[in-house]
Amino acid sequence: MKKKLLQHNLINNIRNCALRLDMRFRKKYVQEQVFRIMFRSLPMAFHTILRFLHIIFFASWFGTVMASLFVLKALESKLTGNDVYNTEFAALLQRFLKLETKVADVAVIGVIFSGIMLAAFFHGWTIWVFVKSFLIVLQVTLTIGYIMHSVRTITYPCSKREYANWYRLFGISLTMFALILIVTFFIL
Repeated sequence: MKKKLLQHNLINNIRNCALRLDMRFRKKYVQEQVFRIMFRSLPMAFHTILRFLHIIFFASWFGTVMASLFVLKALESKLTGNDVYNTEFAALLQRFLKLETKVADVAVIGVIFSGIMLAAFFHGWTIWVFVKSFLIVLQVTLTIGYIMHSVRTITYPCSKREYANWYRLFGISLTMFALILIVTFFIL
């Protein structure tokens, strides 16, 4: 009886030891497989992250333009009328545009940088990448040029005709956004 109990304990000890070894092997094997899969799919993950950032920056840029449009539409009656408080609204608009410009600048730089990285590492420098790059540069150039020429000279209160320069600016910007999206989704 004692001999059978010793054999039983010995067998259980061997099983437990084998089970612990098996669990360590499985854990190590699983970890190796996870690392192998991660390193094999690392370029694809990098591509996904870059595309995600590119889209987020582009959406942020577009969002700042739309936010500015809505703010300017909301302040139109205050900035074009003979209201006593129009200087406060003009200061509010100036502060908003200063903050919006900071966000838009980061978004534009992010779009350009992530686009260059996507082209350099994954897509290559095709003609359509150059077309999209040209459209982005053209949009920035047209927007800044129009701001310098027509929008920066506006003093408040102003006439509705002068205030319409803001809407022309948004027309230019939104048209360029539409062209970029058409090239991106239908040609690239």
